[in-house]
Amino acid sequence: MELIRGPSNLRDRHRGCVVTIGTFDGIHLGHQALLKRLCEHAARQPRPAMVLTFEPMPREYLKPESPPARLTSWRERWHILGDCGVDYMCVLRFDERLRNLSGKDFATLLAQQMHAHQIVVGHDFRFGRNGEATAESLAAHGATLGYAVDVVEPILLEGVRISSSGVREALARSDFALARSWLGRPYSMTGRVVQGNQLGRKLGFPTANLRTGRRRVPVAGIFAIRVHGVAAEPLPGVASLGTRPTIDGGGEMLLEAHLFDFTGDLYGQDDQARNRSPIVVRREKDAEPGWARRARICHWGRQTVPR
Repeated sequence: MELIRGPSNLRDRHRGCVVTIGTFDGIHLGHQALLKRLCEHAARQPRPAMVLTFEPMPREYLKPESPPARLTSWRERWHILGDCGVDYMCVLRFDERLRNLSGKDFATLLAQQMHAHQIVVGHDFRFGRNGEATAESLAAHGATLGYAVDVVEPILLEGVRISSSGVREALARSDFALARSWLGRPYSMTGRVVQGNQLGRKLGFPTANLRTGRRRVPVAGIFAIRVHGVAAEPLPGVASLGTRPTIDGGGEMLLEAHLFDFTGDLYGQDDQARNRSPIVVRREKDAEPGWARRARICHWGRQTVPR
């Protein structure tokens, strides 16, 4: 998948695509239905498939003091979309200009700058000034601007519409089973291992420190995890996800992962930690005995020694 940073970087090969539009945070089953329809149209015509998305997420820009918890970082979205068969990912910077774009001007951007051949959107699509750009308005403008619009109906699970906000709510109450069913995969976070203070190493429990790539995370606490990308098979471990007020004032959200029975240098590697059921230390009985015992030792070691 090729990355295009804004309309100014569009080339002739990028024009005439089948395009879907959205934030795609989490890329849950509803998003996957859009992407499946996108790729079906693209294969049938045949034309390239493009995802048009935004950074920062619109709600992050509109509510900087209380942004939504981000399910997927920009990097994670990139990798997941690439696995969905998308050819191009075009990223528009969400700012005041884009925020105040009228529905007609947004439709014109799609037709005249991107030369979109067909647009695929969800039934509840809204964008631009006062949400003027809707599925209906895109279809109306497309009739004169020269592109077709396909509207995908919502995906329901047990009668409930799948949504990013629903996944956030499930994770916030530690319902990982529901989050997994809506995402179609276990919830995970990916990050590059960075240099820490090596205090865990001094305690006998070295941790891999991963920046989350999010202003807010949807989960926090102590978790049993499996880490992918380090060895041929996923490695079990325990992780703390949250801020560190006694070390750095609690400003940065950090994922600190300790891998059981592992020795090696992880600095600079990209690891993927897949959350299992959370291990809260006061509820060790809910976890597998061996994991709970080691998680308890690691937790109390970090908590009782000033850092």
